[in-house]
Amino acid sequence: MLDLFPEAEKPVEIVPAKKLSARAAALYVALADHFQTRPVEELRLGFDGISGDFHAGATRRSGGREPWYPRGTEMRNERQLSIVAADELAIVAGRMGLPEIKPEWIGANLVIEGVPQLSMLPAGTLLFFKDGVTLKVDAQNGPCRISGRSIAENAGMADIEAGALLFPKMAKRLRGVVAWVEKPGTIRAGEEISARVPEQWIYQA
Repeated sequence: MLDLFPEAEKPVEIVPAKKLSARAAALYVALADHFQTRPVEELRLGFDGISGDFHAGATRRSGGREPWYPRGTEMRNERQLSIVAADELAIVAGRMGLPEIKPEWIGANLVIEGVPQLSMLPAGTLLFFKDGVTLKVDAQNGPCRISGRSIAENAGMADIEAGALLFPKMAKRLRGVVAWVEKPGTIRAGEEISARVPEQWIYQA
């Protein structure tokens, strides 16, 4: 009898879904004309993202992160919020020889505590905030020279260009994640978060 579904030579490894508990340690918003952020006590979120924020909008223009589109192509905005972890920023700062890297220097909107290796959260992770907001993680946030330049300038590095180039190397897989608003509302500093990490699979072609 013909076997229509033969066993794969390399079985797919399934990693079960899991739940994590976390906290919104700090919140930030960017003015509409610049990506650097400033601390606030709450974030008001709609389906377009943070009201008045630099990265707000249902759509955005493609850039260097999307080489499959001509630069400037209008596309869905899956980068409405930038989420980072203080412990990861401390690692990057140490690698760069700096005492600290402040979240606002790199345009972070949210600092989360309680999630180990935050930058490794997979796409599709849901962040349920106690007061009703839900954010959906889209992807890891790749470090860029623009953020590196901001760090170099704010930290007073002697060689700004060297600092700009150093950050992408030192912050790989430590830059946090980007997310978009699945369920709007208001996030407040100190709010509890329940994270649902989806089932994952390791595909070997």
